Amino acid sequence: MAYEILYKGTFPILKYELRQGEKIKAESDAMVSMSNTVDVTGGVEGGILRGLTRMLSGEKFFFQYLTASRGPGEALLAHSLPGDISDVALDGSYGLNVQKDGFMAATEGVEVNTQMQNLFKGLFSGEGFFILKVSGKGTVFLSSYGAIHAINIAAGEEVIIDNGHLVAWPDYMQYKIEKASNGWISSFMSGECLVCRFKGPGTVLIQTRNPGGLKGFIRRLGFSLK
Repeated sequence: MAYEILYKGTFPILKYELRQGEKIKAESDAMVSMSNTVDVTGGVEGGILRGLTRMLSGEKFFFQYLTASRGPGEALLAHSLPGDISDVALDGSYGLNVQKDGFMAATEGVEVNTQMQNLFKGLFSGEGFFILKVSGKGTVFLSSYGAIHAINIAAGEEVIIDNGHLVAWPDYMQYKIEKASNGWISSFMSGECLVCRFKGPGTVLIQTRNPGGLKGFIRRLGFSLK
């Protein structure tokens, strides 16, 4: 496995070198270019039910698979948001919870499923009732709006993070959703409303920009979003 994230911090692109027979999966429109030895196919990993639950979590129904069928080759992958790409190596000892639009690609051996949140988290997290659960052994490539920043939280330490800035966090971390301020009115007036309180140990990946803020800005310009 050989790859490089080019132009990191601006408008990055993932350059992935495939050996003959090797395969990488990605969100359905991630491929930018590929060698003529590489084939791209589409599919629903895990069956229709998993595809539907991925849609409920904000992801696409289909994956695309790029396979070096006729010899080694190169594939360039990118995502639609103006933001970063980060690689996370998984050793199988834990999984990642990933917010919607956070998954871009993964190597063989990595499974992408959905996990249902409890009623309160589903209603108020801003992510819905389903979030992505990435597990297995391999490398997952995450995408963001803005740059990706890692917040390292020590054992017993607590850090409060705005929901809209979350990208991914280990599935073993404790977290709860709460008001940003003591009262609902104060929380609403602060512009934060709901936040996530994470308890260490663990590392939370955040994005430096909030996609919800971008949508609000576009609406203020008089454009409608479907």
